[in-house]
Amino acid sequence: MSDHEPDRMLAVFPDPAPIDVARTLDLSGYPWKAVKSGEVLDKLEPGSGWAGAIVDCSQDPESGWAICRALRRREDPVGRVIVLVTGAQLPDLEMRDDLFDDFCLAPVHPRELDSRLRHLFYADLAVSHESLIEYSDLVLNTETYQASVGGKPLDLTYMEYELLKFLAQNPGKVFSREVLLSRVWGYEYFGGARTVDVHIRRLRAKLGEEHANLIETVRSVGYRFGQSRWN
Repeated sequence: MSDHEPDRMLAVFPDPAPIDVARTLDLSGYPWKAVKSGEVLDKLEPGSGWAGAIVDCSQDPESGWAICRALRRREDPVGRVIVLVTGAQLPDLEMRDDLFDDFCLAPVHPRELDSRLRHLFYADLAVSHESLIEYSDLVLNTETYQASVGGKPLDLTYMEYELLKFLAQNPGKVFSREVLLSRVWGYEYFGGARTVDVHIRRLRAKLGEEHANLIETVRSVGYRFGQSRWN
């Protein structure tokens, strides 16, 4: 979290947060804090209260449901609680439906969690969705410099990220190597066009076989990202 914390954020149990949950929240720009128990909810509560919570009940069900009860029994009850449960726990959810608003199966799939987050919290949290670039399964967050494809984070260098961002912001447009060098690397860069080819090859490798064709080679011209959004 940054030094300047938002007025409202999500509580996430347990502490440390499940890695897939943390990555999904960070990539989508949701502010959050991990909590160890119901006792620390008041201590860590932001100025305008908790906007909601994500509670993992799959590993330690007793503690997880205790957090859910604590959230509901507060003087200012916390609405919009997502719980993570195993398939074996599904039959018990009906008896606890007053403690949560939605659920995901654990281990959580990032795209499913993101979809449920958007449904529950889009209007309540100051999430800068303008900072997200989305195309098919690819998501880039221009504030955090994080990228994922198919819900899995991509380990990109700074220039790989900048190149992918530029291309994804201009789907369907064809750019020559010289234009990409100028627009992405800058006029002061003295490297040759081969630099672009090397970075494109690395990006395709990191996108994986299923998504490598997002970046198309236009023979004798340059490269194009996918197709136009309006095609």
